[in-house]
Amino acid sequence: MTTRRLKTQFYFLLTTLFLVTITNAYAQNPRVEDIFDGKTLQGWKQLTGSATYDVVDGMIVGTTVSGSPNSFLATEKEYGDFILELEVKIEGGKNNSGIMTRSHFDANGNNGAGRVYGRQVEVDPTDRKWSGGIYDEARRGWLYPLDLNEAARAAFDVDKFNHIRIECIGDETKTWVNGIPTAHVIDTVDRQGFIALQVHSIAKDHQPGEKVYFKNIKLKTDNLKPKDFPSNIKIVNLKDEEPK
Repeated sequence: MTTRRLKTQFYFLLTTLFLVTITNAYAQNPRVEDIFDGKTLQGWKQLTGSATYDVVDGMIVGTTVSGSPNSFLATEKEYGDFILELEVKIEGGKNNSGIMTRSHFDANGNNGAGRVYGRQVEVDPTDRKWSGGIYDEARRGWLYPLDLNEAARAAFDVDKFNHIRIECIGDETKTWVNGIPTAHVIDTVDRQGFIALQVHSIAKDHQPGEKVYFKNIKLKTDNLKPKDFPSNIKIVNLKDEEPK
């Protein structure tokens, strides 16, 4: 075998090993998409409502406004399968918020004021304690109220930052609050849509100016690895309710 041929084979082997190493590293460390740069709201847009959204100390801070309907700060891009992790803190014992997943906007809804609709992961500091439950905003209502998973109701810590994990993979949506498995829904409706952060409308007895804080927002869209979900927690399978 000639020296030239040996060198060619050697370089081919090195290239192959390099590509295998890079591929394995990529598979073990899925790409995290920066949907929030920590400084601006670039890549986001407000849909409905007049609540304010500002960037403060690397966080998105939403503030309630009297007389406003539900407000949503939505990603300009739409997403299909993803794993979203973020931290949320909310002021006010009667306040409410949520994270919209694979959602949509009807510009003609609500008599032309616009309507955001889709599955929402609840942020609920009230005595009901349904944070991490799954609600279908402006459409079907509650899909996974936390009376289906009583053990998870204590997972959310009011007045502190709470870690929320949301898996939207295929027809399944799963949630965790501070590492506690919370809700599991199987649903063929909406396989793609935007992500949005909600500031809820407030009742007359609420104080305007209550804030919702969102930080450490991390979105994975490639090489997704679902987290184990306990088999003893109820699954809501909406496929079984669909007409054949």
